[in-house]
Amino acid sequence: MLRFAARLFAAPALAGLAIGCSPSADAVDGRDVVFDSQSYFTVTVDTRRDDIELYWRNPDTGQPFGGIEALKTWTAGKGRTLVFATNAGIYDRDFKPLGLYVENGKTLVPLNLAHGNPRSGNFSLLPNGVFAVYDDGSAEVRTSEDFRASGRKPRWATQSGPMLVIGGEINTQFDDGSDSMKWRSGVCAKSSHEVVFAVSRAPVNFHAFARLFRDRIGCRDALFLDGTISQAFTPNAGYAGAPAFMTKPYAGIVAVFPKKP
Repeated sequence: MLRFAARLFAAPALAGLAIGCSPSADAVDGRDVVFDSQSYFTVTVDTRRDDIELYWRNPDTGQPFGGIEALKTWTAGKGRTLVFATNAGIYDRDFKPLGLYVENGKTLVPLNLAHGNPRSGNFSLLPNGVFAVYDDGSAEVRTSEDFRASGRKPRWATQSGPMLVIGGEINTQFDDGSDSMKWRSGVCAKSSHEVVFAVSRAPVNFHAFARLFRDRIGCRDALFLDGTISQAFTPNAGYAGAPAFMTKPYAGIVAVFPKKP
């Protein structure tokens, strides 16, 4: 069984509005959003203020962190405060990222362009894509084929799928009336330094989730990260997302830290 994941946090919602306090110096900008009668939580990261990184294995043990709590404890021991974390995407039964995974400039898993493998689940819904952060702090989301063609070398990157929005259009694989309802999480780079993560607070289909990114958040390209078993963490909201009994160990984890002064 492939292990899929993703999710975020919660707070009371006001219909049709984004709410939330102004973020403190050590917090990302998290807001509740209601769109098309569905509730979501979004987190905006300014890469000029905060660093987005990826973690899979503990350098001290060589073993996967497996969860956000273990990563939070380890990074705290290094004097770094974790202000946001969530599962980085889809992975296999061996707790290995299913697609491209780049950590601190080192490619640990190569780009995966294999198509149509039903064992890959959502990853095989095309096109899939890559979320990448570069040495200058800029970030982007693009299809896997476009990423390969660009030849750019990221500092941090994760491949997942499917793409939710491509060039301002909803993925044509999605059916507005689909009854495949799950918790879902995704990411987009609204600009080169403004990254938005979103999670549904209740099960939704792919089409509804893609509309959130295109029509409410305003993203031209957005990538599905995972669904069903994952949670995410912020200091203010704690853990939220999938019910605790559904969660399982992760492979890669997206982690955000305030930049050092």
